[in-house]
Amino acid sequence: MIKYVLVGGLLTLNALAAGAVDYPVTVRSCDRQVTFDRPPQRVVVHDISLASMLLSLGLRDRIVGYTGFGDSKPREPWVLEELANVPQLASRYPSLETLLDANADLFFAGWSYGMRVGGPVTPATLQPFGIPVYELSESCSRIMAQRRASLEDLYRDLLNLGEIFSVQAEAEDVVAKLRARIESVSDSVSQTSEKPRVFLYDSGEDRPTTSGRLGMPQALMDAAGGHNIMADVAASWTQVNWESVVERDPEVIVIVDYGPRTWQQKRDFLLQQPALQDVRAIREQRFIVLTYLEATPSVQNALAIEKLAAGLHPQLVQDGPR
Repeated sequence: MIKYVLVGGLLTLNALAAGAVDYPVTVRSCDRQVTFDRPPQRVVVHDISLASMLLSLGLRDRIVGYTGFGDSKPREPWVLEELANVPQLASRYPSLETLLDANADLFFAGWSYGMRVGGPVTPATLQPFGIPVYELSESCSRIMAQRRASLEDLYRDLLNLGEIFSVQAEAEDVVAKLRARIESVSDSVSQTSEKPRVFLYDSGEDRPTTSGRLGMPQALMDAAGGHNIMADVAASWTQVNWESVVERDPEVIVIVDYGPRTWQQKRDFLLQQPALQDVRAIREQRFIVLTYLEATPSVQNALAIEKLAAGLHPQLVQDGPR
């Protein structure tokens, strides 16, 4: 019997309907090839965005712990409800001991998503203990040359996870639904050559944290018909100077809703910044709010693109997010 479940707004096949995979299975992870002799049974996942991918594939029963949710990042009730009985093993980055104590047979993480170059937890440090790592594709720009963030990174991760866990049908189903929603938006905004200038504001007062062309927001803005004013910055999540924001005069500001400050508090801070008073987005008070899950690689990226397109091109996208 084929079972369907609703996860994060996506109708997906249940893992019971998965077709068998011939193991061993080898997938590409950043600049490495990773081989699995069997589907992982005890996964530790870092970050709410990566957890959403596993949940969308019906893999809740494989997750034995998660890390990196912190105390204020998650504003996604459906993820927290799905993981209600799963322990948070570390509010920030895990230690080697954390993963060993969990008896993990897979760490799903990324660079700056649970791992740092030269840090205590990396694919190289975990290899002697038999714990494979699958790396978030968007994060690969931290360790290898990348040209620009792409939605293909998200699709690749979902399909690779489908291979790793022998749930290809579920992965293909999720990817097909994401593609259809995103292509619908792209078709709508393609009717105009106008691309409003957009600045993404994550956090920071002395210097704002934003996203350059290597972060997922770049791909989201591209699909929604916007121009990332920091597209010339070869970085994913990074800090810039307020002067560069003023010089580029964004027409719209996207606020990422997470952290200890609410999006309203972040908006009010921007509105009160003397240096920003002549910026068009501030004068016209044009803001779009995305949750952390929507702004980072996750199954909520289609919703993010719908919200962005509705805010950037209201005359073309009448219905707004679905």
